[in-house]
Formats: sequence, structure tokens, C-alpha cells
Amino acid sequence: MNALSTQAQQSLQRLLTQFGLSLETGDTPCSNWIGGELMAGQGDAIELTNPATGEALVSYRDAGAERVERAVEAATQAQTEWMALTASERGRRMNAAVRRLEGHEEALAQLESVVAGKPIRDCRGEVGKVREMFEYYAGWCDKQHGDVIPVPTSHLNYVRHVPFGVVGQITPWNAPMFTCAWQLAPAIAAGNGVVLKPSELTPFSSVVIARLLEGGGLPKGLINIVNGLGPTTGAALTGHDGISKLVFVGSPESGRLIAEAGARRLVPSVLELGGKSANIVFGDAKLDDAVAGAQAAIFAAAGQSCVAGSRLLIQRDLFDAVVERVGRAASQIAVGLPGEETTQMGPLQNAQQFERVTQMIQRARDAGARIVTGGKRPDNLPADADGYYLAPTVIADVDASMEIACEEVFGPVVVALPFDDEADAIRLANATRFGLAGAVWTQDPARAHRVAGQLRAGTVWINSYKAINVMSPFGGFRDSGFGRSSGLDGLREYTVAQSVWVETAPEASVAMGYGDGKA
Repeated sequence: MNALSTQAQQSLQRLLTQFGLSLETGDTPCSNWIGGELMAGQGDAIELTNPATGEALVSYRDAGAERVERAVEAATQAQTEWMALTASERGRRMNAAVRRLEGHEEALAQLESVVAGKPIRDCRGEVGKVREMFEYYAGWCDKQHGDVIPVPTSHLNYVRHVPFGVVGQITPWNAPMFTCAWQLAPAIAAGNGVVLKPSELTPFSSVVIARLLEGGGLPKGLINIVNGLGPTTGAALTGHDGISKLVFVGSPESGRLIAEAGARRLVPSVLELGGKSANIVFGDAKLDDAVAGAQAAIFAAAGQSCVAGSRLLIQRDLFDAVVERVGRAASQIAVGLPGEETTQMGPLQNAQQFERVTQMIQRARDAGARIVTGGKRPDNLPADADGYYLAPTVIADVDASMEIACEEVFGPVVVALPFDDEADAIRLANATRFGLAGAVWTQDPARAHRVAGQLRAGTVWINSYKAINVMSPFGGFRDSGFGRSSGLDGLREYTVAQSVWVETAPEASVAMGYGDGKA
């Protein structure tokens, strides 16, 4: 065991102990938060590895079906208690709950950095996003107004937005803390109870967040976190009769399974899936901004982002110059240990993903693509950093039909493709089964809006990239999923429209033709 692995294990143990997840006896960590209590799982052991070294980090037990059952029961009971409060009181309690994170921000960021392998400075930013999301949705609690419909009868008809009851949520390993808050906040603001399953690779930060939030005044059991594998804990959650809606953030392949599980029970779902986003650079773009934007689009979070700008479309007369600049800039990105303040890009999160990305690069090389920079492990890593590191990679001489240009890589890999004119750019951008995001770089405002309006993408940036805020709806088309997160649209995903009809006439009308009902 090398020094880095030992240091990471000690750091994780300290953090788990600080948050009460680690037992003094040294047994399996308490990896579930159910009904206001920390609980260990009951299934097989799940081994976590250190993304920076590839060595064992800690193990915990799969939650299993019985833990899911307890979580749904707890959420059902707490949801009734939650909805018995006034809307204003729910908002006050959400605001009070999120203040319980104060004083724990750095420890939360460190926990996320160690387990997810993300640079510490990125994790600090995500802690801030947790607070932002809860404060935003707390403000919506007493503003979910209904409507009065002017129906052509003597009835008063009004519409209320009522909660589903208990919702099941599944979040990914690339941004576990962010996506936890991204889904929890609107769900409880809408009046639901929640059972959330993080990725089995990043289990702990969601448990800590739930525990801290409930400590701030939320009913015990309103938020429940169960950790385990998809075929066991995940299947128990998606198949449970007490779950009225499913929300999933992850890959299209897993998303199909979630949607199928819901469809079998006629339960609706929201799917936030992958992407192959096009970053379009026109000849009149401000190149300094476009090159910086191209880096941020793909190399932030080591490319492990659903909105990553993994296809860089460049107008042909600028193609060689932009590719050279992006490649040179990519080679200067500081790749290193997640806990170092100077690290700009850390490792990929797990061995399976590292193997998948490196094999895709090799197949692209074998098909004739040119590796402009990267494509392998960085040369200047610390001696003990034997984890899942891949240098920022720029690939050119790519045919649009190649796998590397069509399929989501989910790593720090961008393919550069030339286009001739506006129509060609739109054609290339839309030539994908995904439709999550995209960007347009140009100084022509008419062109910017014209092209943005023709992109089949749920989010489009103009002269920017990755500007995401809780106030604005987020989601995609086609294999990027359906439904929306964040904003008012995200809140509405967690409610059902209920239509109420009140007869106001002195004598009620008879609609069915069975007589007046009088004795």
C-alpha cells in the first residue's frame, strides 16, 4: 500500500468519524440514512477504490430490499407530517435545514474529493450549490399557486398542484453531492417524501447532507438515503409499490431500465441522461474566448459531465489554427492529486470508466484519427499517483461517423470536426442521438439566435459554456432523456395537477340522465 493510499484512507476514516458514519469498532460504515437513523446495509460488501491510486479505500454493505422497505415506510409517514404544515412553515424549515451545513462545508468538500476523485476546489463550489438550491426552492413553498378555470357551467373549477407522495431518486457518481441537492430540494419543496439511492461508487456525501438537513428541522424520514448496487437496492427501489415517481440521472442504458421499471407499474419518470454536445465556433468568433470555452466545456471534471462539449465544430478556414490552440492549452492543464489546491483536473472516477475511455481512444487511433495531444496517462504525475489519470485529449482527422464522434465518452476527450457554413454546422450538430446541450460562438447576434433556435438541445449557450443555475430548467431530447430539473419546470415535475369542481348553482344540474334523484 503506497503513501497516497494510506493518506487517503486515513482522511476518509477521519471524515466518516466526524460525520458519525464510521463505527468505533471498525466495522462496516453506516452507509444509509433511514427514518432519521444511520444504518449499515445488510447485503454483500461493496469495495470502493481510491481514484487517485486505484487501491482499496473502504468497503460498506449493500443496503438491500429490507432497508429500502424501511426507507419507503419512513418517507410515507414523514410526508404526511410534512404536508400537514403550512406552505410558509415548510419554506422556513427548508431554509433552517440548509443552514445546518454551515461549519461543515470544508469537510463535505474533502469527503467528496476523496471518494469521487474530484479536485478540492471543484468540490468546494459544489457545496455552495447545495445551499443555493435549497434556498431557491424554499422560496417556492408558499408560491405554488393554482388556477381558476372559467368553465362554461355553473361550477367553480380550480386546479391545485399536489405532491406525488414518495418519489424515488437515483443519482450518479460524477457529481453526487450536486445531483443529490439538485433533486432533493424541489422534491420536498413540492411536498414529497424521498428515497434517494446514490451511485454505489460515491455513497457517503448524500448521507451526510440528508443527516445535516434533517437535523435542521425537517421531519425524520422525509429524506432517506439507501446505498447499494443497481440490481439489488436499485431494483428494490424502482419496483416498490410505495414509490409514485422515479427520477434518474445517469447513462442512457441505465435510464432505459429505470423507465421500463416505472412503466411496468405505470409510474412516471424523469430521465437526465448523457450527451454528445456540439460546441460550434464560427469564423467571426472571439477566438480567445472560444478556446477558453472549449477547454472548460470538456476538461472540467475530467470530462465526466453530461453536458461536456465533446464535439468541437470549427469553421473550416480556422480549423487548423483553433485545433492547434486548443491542443496547446490542453497540454498546459494541471492534472494532479484531487486534494492539491493547484490541481485543475483529477483522475477519472473508476477503473471501468478509465478502461472504457482509453479503449475508445485506441479505436479512434486505429481508425485513422490523429491524437493532437493527450491520449495517455500524463507524464508528470507524482510517483504514487497510479490511479485513473488520463491527460486532456484532443483528437482531429475524425470522420463524423466514427464511434469517438458519435458516442458519449465521459472523459477528457474532445473531437474536432470542420464545417463549411451555417447549414453544415447545424447539420453536424444535430447528427446525434443525443440532445442535451450545445454552444454557439459568433459575434453576429442574428446568427447566434438563428443557430441556437435550430439546435435540438435542451440547453444552448451563446459565447459561453456550462452556465447552469438552479433558476433555469435543465434537460434534454432523445437519448439525453425527458423531463426537466431545476427552475419552476423542475418543481412541477414533482407535482400532479388536481382539478376540483364545485357546483355553485342553487339547484345542482343532473348530467347523467338518471332523473333528479329526489325521493
